[in-house]
Amino acid sequence: MKAVKITAPGRVVVEEQSKPVLASDEVLVKICFVGFCGSDLNTYRGKNPMAISPVIPGHEIGGIIEETGSAVPEGIFEKGMSVTVNPYTACGKCSSCRRGRPNACRHNETLGVQRDGAMCDYIAVPWTKIIPAQGLTPRECALVEPMSVGFHAVDRGNVTDIDTVAVIGCGMIGLGAIVRASLRGATVIAIDLDDEKLALARELGATYSINSATANLAEELNRLTDGNGPDVVIEAVGSPFTYVAAVENVAFCGRVVCIGYAKDDVSFHTKLFVQKELDIRGSRNAMPNDFSAVIRYFHAGGRVHAEKLISAVATPETAGEALAKWDAAPGKVFRILVEF
Repeated sequence: MKAVKITAPGRVVVEEQSKPVLASDEVLVKICFVGFCGSDLNTYRGKNPMAISPVIPGHEIGGIIEETGSAVPEGIFEKGMSVTVNPYTACGKCSSCRRGRPNACRHNETLGVQRDGAMCDYIAVPWTKIIPAQGLTPRECALVEPMSVGFHAVDRGNVTDIDTVAVIGCGMIGLGAIVRASLRGATVIAIDLDDEKLALARELGATYSINSATANLAEELNRLTDGNGPDVVIEAVGSPFTYVAAVENVAFCGRVVCIGYAKDDVSFHTKLFVQKELDIRGSRNAMPNDFSAVIRYFHAGGRVHAEKLISAVATPETAGEALAKWDAAPGKVFRILVEF
């Protein structure tokens, strides 16, 4: 079978590998589409300290069931069923797992990062990691995982219908947060540097949008919130500027939810942490309920926007070229899918 592999910074190859041998508790998935994540881009750049090298990338998966092992429960999975995959591992023993939050397992290994991923013709995974998505196409299934990360961030922020939520960064994960916050009835303010992304954010539920390249962010947020600032700020970029902006602009007694990894050190005036009595929360990966919520959203009408979230579709042979183009213009990409 074909497998896309990042072998060194800036180098992507296509290899021939053996088809996986199915264990008794596993499901064999025929891969149809796999999305390139920001973590894959950073692996390509040589800036992902968590990634093994070389590595087969890919944890945003859309496929169909090819075969099930002898110990897989009957009546749940059928050959030809559209599925996605929960790409995280959990040890079941660490403090996160014991608290019922396996998404933040201390020993997590995500497909395509700490272990080889799904950018190949077939993968075999434990049946407990298979997420059925009947009614969705495999192409749509490949969008579920990144959207679920944004959904989870809204959960971490305890967003309700009385909140005003500012989402900094309207990439794929930020858009997931915008969708989930709007579904909960919150007033959503989308913030980005790109007008096209902001236009899509408004289509997906944002009430207001701010281009922070052309407008004064603090002034606009104050104007839209009667001088109070947003109740919740979700940081989905990962830069020192956006981290500081989140803390400075959130309301007193507000919540800041951090998704993005800042690549450089961030300096804060810690007075604001205390003076505002802030809740600052990390948000990592997603929970099974987040996957289910995204699938339900797509079933309920969100599918009409799915194609707008796909910036390009590559083949295994052009996957390296697609990553190079993304690297050159990162602000213009939602998701690149690789089709097998």
